[in-house]
Amino acid sequence: MLARPDLWPHGLDTLGRIRRAGSVEGLDLVDLNYPQHLEGVSRHDLVAALEAAGLGVGAINLRYEDGFLDGAFTHPDAATRRKAVDVTIEAGELALALGADHIIVWPGLDGYDYPFQVDYQALWGHTIEGFQRVADALPGLRVALEYKPIEPRRFYAVGDMSTSLLCMRDIGRRNVGIVLDVAHSLMARENPAQAAARALREARLFGIHLNDAYGQADDGLIVGSVHVPQTLELMWTLQQGGYTEHVYFDTFPVREDPVAECRRNVEAFEAFWSAAAALDSGALRAAQARHDALAVHALVRTAALDLVAGGGS
Repeated sequence: MLARPDLWPHGLDTLGRIRRAGSVEGLDLVDLNYPQHLEGVSRHDLVAALEAAGLGVGAINLRYEDGFLDGAFTHPDAATRRKAVDVTIEAGELALALGADHIIVWPGLDGYDYPFQVDYQALWGHTIEGFQRVADALPGLRVALEYKPIEPRRFYAVGDMSTSLLCMRDIGRRNVGIVLDVAHSLMARENPAQAAARALREARLFGIHLNDAYGQADDGLIVGSVHVPQTLELMWTLQQGGYTEHVYFDTFPVREDPVAECRRNVEAFEAFWSAAAALDSGALRAAQARHDALAVHALVRTAALDLVAGGGS
């Protein structure tokens, strides 16, 4: 990701970013990309920087790059598929060493671009096998699939919540689940709250990547900056479903100061979460039972308008 270097006075290195992240009130955890954020950084220095910043590690995110242009778990070469699994297991072992309880697998190159390019049955089978091997090698760690419909591939092996849940069925491991990224869900033409509800029902929702987008691309905008009622509904759905995992701000401050933008995300999340908790859930459920759109609108309108007026804070 591109970013203006003048907005990173400590430099663009991992330790400098951790130092800046530690200045954000309300931020408790950071997620690290593997292997990119660990390149040239010793584990000793990483742990020291985290402790100095007062931060823990929420998860390790897999980012397959070198040697994986044609895919990771679904690469046409069996040796490369094994390498992808090995890299994922390495990330899982690091996550455990750093006190994180899960890794997030974004199979960003596992897909195809042209008709007839792949055998769809083989693509699915290799996806299932890869997750099974990682889950079996790391029984004490949760492994989360972060789905996305497009970008950079034109089609992914697993592109939406329904397909992700089907994937969970075929993997057949209880330590494998799903991370819902709001922008990815919008790109898949989903309602994020409905997608979350389905994962919660199956006890497969391992994480939430909060952000916002217009729906055509992975915009990575400030939480609730575009979809106010949908973000409010997502917060309410998570509360109703007993969600207790951490949330991660997957946003792209290219021109904005990253620390100031992160503070705004924290403020926005807290505002939306509080507003959702204050809704009359009994009245909402009664209106939902009647499919009464006007009653629902009346119940949430004031909260949504207050969030818009307050800029989500």
